[in-house]
Amino acid sequence: MRAIWKGAVSFGLVSIAVKLFSATEEKDIRFHQVHRTDGGRIKYKRTCSIDGEEVTYDDIAKGYDLGGGEMVILTDEDFAELPLTTSRAIDVLEFVPAEQIDPLLFAKAYYLEPEGQAAKPYVLLRDALTESDRVAIVKVALRQREQLATLRVHDDVLVLNTMLWPDEVRTPDFGFLDEDIETRPAELAMASSLIDSMAGSFKPEEFTDNYRAALQEVIDAKVEGREIVAPEEAEEAPAAAVDLMAALKASVERAKKARGEAPEERAREIGATPIGSAKSKTSSGTATKSTTAKKAAPAKTSAAAKSTPAAKATAAPSKSTAAKKAPAKKTTPAAKAAKKSA
Repeated sequence: MRAIWKGAVSFGLVSIAVKLFSATEEKDIRFHQVHRTDGGRIKYKRTCSIDGEEVTYDDIAKGYDLGGGEMVILTDEDFAELPLTTSRAIDVLEFVPAEQIDPLLFAKAYYLEPEGQAAKPYVLLRDALTESDRVAIVKVALRQREQLATLRVHDDVLVLNTMLWPDEVRTPDFGFLDEDIETRPAELAMASSLIDSMAGSFKPEEFTDNYRAALQEVIDAKVEGREIVAPEEAEEAPAAAVDLMAALKASVERAKKARGEAPEERAREIGATPIGSAKSKTSSGTATKSTTAKKAAPAKTSAAAKSTPAAKATAAPSKSTAAKKAPAKKTTPAAKAAKKSA
């Protein structure tokens, strides 16, 4: 990597000499504009809109449009008078909790490397930031512009993140924000369930730029002179319009199916009963009821028979006979002697 800036981090009375390196790079495939027939590069001439003459770089200045055709011209000498061109300091203004900074403000990231004998104070600032769990708010002049930035720790290296100024962040102005739109508790619960089913740990290396890879393959094929045959992808028919709850439920099921979870596990997680067990439970309950009814039927018939006159008449002699036979069974020797003497 090549350093794009050299300066010092001003940390109280401590000055840490550092070199600045771009922490990111775009991997986009770049093209040149060429003539289709012979591949010749297309060049543009810088011409003046007033006299039509071609202008060299030495004669090009910066102009600020005042409107109405008026222009203020600024030369290199005008910019040289500004303090930013010679400022080589990263001034620490304050230390704040990282969660207080909206990621929307972040612009570009740079690595800081200690220069010369600055390794010791560099490591001291790095460890202090890690220990306090805070980031430093700094000001720095880069590319002839003063910028707000943060200093934080990433992989044991200090990282400078340039930020937008507050007036550079647009305020959202959309019509739906003025509408009274309410979500039902059931919908919110299902949406939360969908989020839980898709929860994971962010691993950047698992994501790839499929378009760039395919484009690179086309370029390689052109170089090798071979033909590229892209497989045809079956286009899915657009889904019919469904209500929000149905879409959320289907999304939860699809997310869990993608994770390879068993149907019964998914059913338990969303509070449903597996279909198979519900059927067996129902059929078991029906069989029990049927058996009980069959056993109870004779008892009911017997009871009904006792309540009819014929049944009562039939039952009476039985009672009388039983009463006569009972004393004979219970006769004692003393009773037999008394009967003989009589």
